[in-house]
Amino acid sequence: MHFFIGIVPPEDYKEQISVFRNKWAKAFRNRWDTNGFRDPVEPHITVKAQSGLTEDMNWLEKVRETCSSFPIFQLTLSEPATFGTAVTFLSVESKEIHNLHKNLLAAVSSPPELIDRHIELDNFIPHLTLGQTKWGMNEAEIIEMKLAAREALSSFPSFDVTFVRVFDIKTNTPFEDIKLAKLF
Repeated sequence: MHFFIGIVPPEDYKEQISVFRNKWAKAFRNRWDTNGFRDPVEPHITVKAQSGLTEDMNWLEKVRETCSSFPIFQLTLSEPATFGTAVTFLSVESKEIHNLHKNLLAAVSSPPELIDRHIELDNFIPHLTLGQTKWGMNEAEIIEMKLAAREALSSFPSFDVTFVRVFDIKTNTPFEDIKLAKLF
């Protein structure tokens, strides 16, 4: 499985988040040089993890159909938080993202064991990752990053989600943007 589906914030938000991430990467360049922090995928909120998004691409048309009938909605990035001491992220406020997640999951028909493994359905917590131990950070830095994010990234207004982006996991690059419906 080599794809996932995400929501990207507007360019100015993305730039602000990238600048914040890069300051952390530069501060720990010697230790992080050989890990994924230098080149993580662009800032995004995963709305559908890789389960069911296989190389055969049979799922892509179903995702397009699902999105074409799902209305544009608003999303707000909010308080920095952590998943324990492993991940620092920006919280997401939007009930519609949960509905979109469920609709995409139903369209793709992911196997139950993969839904559990990829923390989907009832365990889905939408968020925008800022840093994680998997990128070479230690637990203290995760907490420190959360505190720094409160000041550096504190005033994100709501924005309209008009499309989702399919990402290629192998290359951390966009594969396709799929528009949501304009139903208002």
